[in-house]
Amino acid sequence: MLDWAFVSHYAPFFVKGAEITLIISVFGIILAVVTGLVCAGIEIARVPVLRQIVRIYIELSRNTPLLVQLYFLYFGLPKLGVVWSAEQCAIVGLGFLGGSYMAEAMRGGLETIPEVQRESAYVLGLSPWQTLSHVVVPQAISTSIPGVVANVIFLIKESSVVSAIALADVMYMAKDLIGMYYDTYESLFLLIVTYLVILLPISLLGTWLERRFDYERR
Repeated sequence: MLDWAFVSHYAPFFVKGAEITLIISVFGIILAVVTGLVCAGIEIARVPVLRQIVRIYIELSRNTPLLVQLYFLYFGLPKLGVVWSAEQCAIVGLGFLGGSYMAEAMRGGLETIPEVQRESAYVLGLSPWQTLSHVVVPQAISTSIPGVVANVIFLIKESSVVSAIALADVMYMAKDLIGMYYDTYESLFLLIVTYLVILLPISLLGTWLERRFDYERR
């Protein structure tokens, strides 16, 4: 059975770890979304040179582990004279990894919009900006939401790797307690509950948004 006294005593430590996890994840996700939008726009616009750069970035990002990327940022960059804090390295690492996944999800959503809808909007007198904001983007959002939400959840779970660069997130707390007291079950229980509290509302919100946009599209 679980040692509930241990759980209640160390639960506040996991709350503090969850704060670090959320801060790192939120800023990393924002960076990933911005990067994904830029990359998706470049691919849709088919700008020759920039499109090749984006494809190289996506392949590099998706085919290297986040841990390797974090080690490069935290231990490799100082060799080149660039020194970042552990928090900055974690945010940039998550943004670098997530940007490639976000780009693919957003590009897929934009490509589902038939060209005839853009042409019809131009015939009706809409400007390119009006066509983008009133015709293309609303439909693309509803198509992209499942992929974007899945990537958000994926990035929050991947944030557990940042404990490798001495950030006191929830994974760091669990490993620290297991190493000191050998209370493995209690520490893992707190770890699982913390991630559920963080991720379950996001998953439910994503499901609600998907249904909402599907209903409005109909």
